[in-house]
Amino acid sequence: MSGALAHSSHLRPGSLPSRTEAVLDAIKHGILTGELKPGQPLVETELAARLGVSKTPVREALKTLAGTGLIIMSPYKGTSVREVDQALARSVYDMRLLLEPVAAVRTAATAHRSWDAAATALDAADRAADAAERSLANRDFHRALYAGCGNPLLVSSLDGLRDQTALVSSAAWAVRPSWEMEAREHRAILHAAQSGKPELVGDLLRDHIGAFMARNFSQTSGE
Repeated sequence: MSGALAHSSHLRPGSLPSRTEAVLDAIKHGILTGELKPGQPLVETELAARLGVSKTPVREALKTLAGTGLIIMSPYKGTSVREVDQALARSVYDMRLLLEPVAAVRTAATAHRSWDAAATALDAADRAADAAERSLANRDFHRALYAGCGNPLLVSSLDGLRDQTALVSSAAWAVRPSWEMEAREHRAILHAAQSGKPELVGDLLRDHIGAFMARNFSQTSGE
């Protein structure tokens, strides 16, 4: 993780102090690239030494990451990187399958909707240097699809799945690198949105989410 803090310069402004944001970004990057392994213990003093910070921003970053589902905090076993298994993958993607196509259709039905943010996210994913950058850029693309649905609770529910989705996709890519296929599917979804075809957006998105699960986390996939 020695170079992970270099990624902090790409952070968007948030409610956390800048040092905590930088530490959070570094730890997240380590998790999504596999540098921090599934199940690996996360010790505050060790992380602080490796990142050159005090324990306070590490502690705050870990609390935030626990809230987004990337790590597990247990009073008996301590803190560790969350492991991706069939149950987690299915739970996350089942929620997405239920909610995201509906939200995307509503967003796409908005008159004169701009899709610049979605296109920018796909360009960032194409330029990504590693799985972490690619997965997070993909999450930005998906958020652009649903953020304009007009239902804040629906947006909040899908936002709450973003980091766990990134974790699942990064774990799947480590076994079966399928991001080029998914990038083509993303482009097709964006084209449908730009063409003013909301129902097609929903259908393509539903197929996209379902196909990822079938490829990587079906009962016969060997995972």
